[in-house]
Amino acid sequence: GLTDCIMRGSIRYTRLMANIKSAIKRARQNVKRNALKSSQRASTRTAVKAVDYAIEAKDKNLAKDAFNKAEKTLDSMAGKKVITKNKASRTKSRLNKRIKAL
Repeated sequence: GLTDCIMRGSIRYTRLMANIKSAIKRARQNVKRNALKSSQRASTRTAVKAVDYAIEAKDKNLAKDAFNKAEKTLDSMAGKKVITKNKASRTKSRLNKRIKAL
């Protein structure tokens, strides 16, 4: 992993595995970025699930409203490189196709 555990007596110390200053900084940045992107991915999944639930309930108006919010979220996350543009496009296309079939 990212950290190394060292025991000195009964005290446990954790430190970053990297020895080079730039690598230590990158490791720190990666931890922060991963935490942020994880929550952003979760919000994207939540937005998509809202559309799924509306489609399963056969509520076209609710599905369209949820789709508009999901579309905005997907485009935003694609812009921030949380997900790829292709994945955002593919997801929007599949959701829209299911809404039109209602």
